[in-house]
Amino acid sequence: MAGRSRAETRATQRAERLAELKKQARARERRRNLMVGGVAAAVLVLVGVVFYVVSQGNNVDATAAGQSDYGVTIGPDSAPHKVVVYEDFLCPFCGRLEAATHKQLATLADDGKVQVDYRPFTLLTRSDYSARATSAFGVVLDTSGPTVAKKFHDLLYADQPSETATTFPDAQWLIDKAVEAGADQGAVKAGIEAGENDFAREATQDAQVAGVTGTPTVLVDGKVLANADGQTLLDAVQ
Repeated sequence: MAGRSRAETRATQRAERLAELKKQARARERRRNLMVGGVAAAVLVLVGVVFYVVSQGNNVDATAAGQSDYGVTIGPDSAPHKVVVYEDFLCPFCGRLEAATHKQLATLADDGKVQVDYRPFTLLTRSDYSARATSAFGVVLDTSGPTVAKKFHDLLYADQPSETATTFPDAQWLIDKAVEAGADQGAVKAGIEAGENDFAREATQDAQVAGVTGTPTVLVDGKVLANADGQTLLDAVQ
């Protein structure tokens, strides 16, 4: 329809994607129920349970790298390896993965060897920091573009608070990080001060519907990386 804004178009695309993901999730659930329902003997039940538990960790149906509205991508579409990283800005294991792979993945992306799609969402709810940080990332992405958003992403991990802290960075700290990354303060201030927003809620729903249950969840060329540590990821893309 003529005259639709970019925000309206993106909102429609997100709604359509979420509807499709929900449909796929229901289909997966039906398949799992049929599988479990067909197991009768005690030994087969045990085997089936083990298979189910293992499958849960690998049963992630995510959009391909570069095709999500909830992340930021580095590297070209023509790269031979595609990586998707689902992460939480407060997750210590995500911080370790970022520290171990940040420079190497950036170099490989610059060389055209890998495309990496970083997708933050809210998993940890001990405090509201995860939701606020993810929301702030969405504000920066929307107002300042992917290059600045990626720098903001990197700064949040460089100064990541402890998951067990008693106090967490406030809105002004997030604004300062956004400005340090290259954002205009006037463009991001109100949005970050507002706290949790639709971007964080929708990104979290998108991750949940895709089957993501923990962070970091890493997919390499469409398959979940069994051990999402830095060296395993680098080995997989090199």
